[in-house]
Amino acid sequence: MKKNWTAAFQIAAVYVGTVVGAGFATGREIVEFFSRFGFFGFISILLSGYLLVFMGSKLMRMAAHIKAESYQELNVYLFGKWAGKGINIIMLVMLLGVSAVMLAGAGAVFEEQLGLPKDIGVFLTIFLSVLVMLIGIKGLFAVNTFVVPLMITFSLMLMFFSVRMPHFVNQLLFVPHADDGWKSVLAPFSYTAFNLALAQAVLVPIANEIKDDWTIKWGGIIGGAALTVILIASHFTLIMLPNLEQYEIPMAIIMKKFVPFFYWIFVLVIYGEIFTSVIGNVFGLDRQLKQYLLVPTIVSISAIFGVAYIISLVDYGKLLSYLYPLFGYISLIFFVLLWMKPLAHIEKK
Repeated sequence: MKKNWTAAFQIAAVYVGTVVGAGFATGREIVEFFSRFGFFGFISILLSGYLLVFMGSKLMRMAAHIKAESYQELNVYLFGKWAGKGINIIMLVMLLGVSAVMLAGAGAVFEEQLGLPKDIGVFLTIFLSVLVMLIGIKGLFAVNTFVVPLMITFSLMLMFFSVRMPHFVNQLLFVPHADDGWKSVLAPFSYTAFNLALAQAVLVPIANEIKDDWTIKWGGIIGGAALTVILIASHFTLIMLPNLEQYEIPMAIIMKKFVPFFYWIFVLVIYGEIFTSVIGNVFGLDRQLKQYLLVPTIVSISAIFGVAYIISLVDYGKLLSYLYPLFGYISLIFFVLLWMKPLAHIEKK
């Protein structure tokens, strides 16, 4: 069997690009789930990394094995016919909610970093997303394979400057007081469950198109490992920022402080990551809606963006800190069933 490393890296890039959305790229999501807990957050990241590698690969391989064309079919396989339908309705709501957070994140980049009205960022993102969506899956691959390597490069660059700062080790080992510190124990599971539950909207149809088990397996492993590296690098950077919870785009604040020369490029990369996640979510929602309604792509996309825009009118920080943890706890049921479902029948092939 010929090993297609190029296809594996493309899958990995889409996996990373789908997970690294508005919350991840800006740093807000990492602060909310990990960095605000200090050293406990770092331990949680290591466990999350293992889960992202193992479970991300398993999700895609299972989807390809059952020839699932959408996440609805995978959820019916995991939960059964009737419970699966209920979970899919919850998934639709979650994907819409996260798409709204992405749009709000795009608006926050324009407002906090560029000094422009939030609506300019939101409407520009909608316009560009519609263009890429009409191109199809090739457009999704193209955007991700360009933006993801840049995101990893900048994350490692910021980490390099952070670890050389005085008191880095003290900051790394420091455990700040948090009234909800118990959440650091659940964080690796709720974070991974939340991201995989949402990523399946993109990963399931892609796995079905690729089909080759070896390629899918290594795409998941490489993608999960890359996500772990970005998580660790971002955490090492964020813990060096005083009052890190008060910023909507903390990673951009740090870049401006450490490497102002690359600041504007980094803002574009953050926007690019938000953009890829918007495309990924709407791509999955469009596939799902077409199983219920026979409407042209432009109609379903317009309806999705219309609802997402209304929700995105809420401030980005508030929207993320409320919806993401909530969706994480809801997604734990999906995560447990995915974990329990055996892959032995695939391994024997």
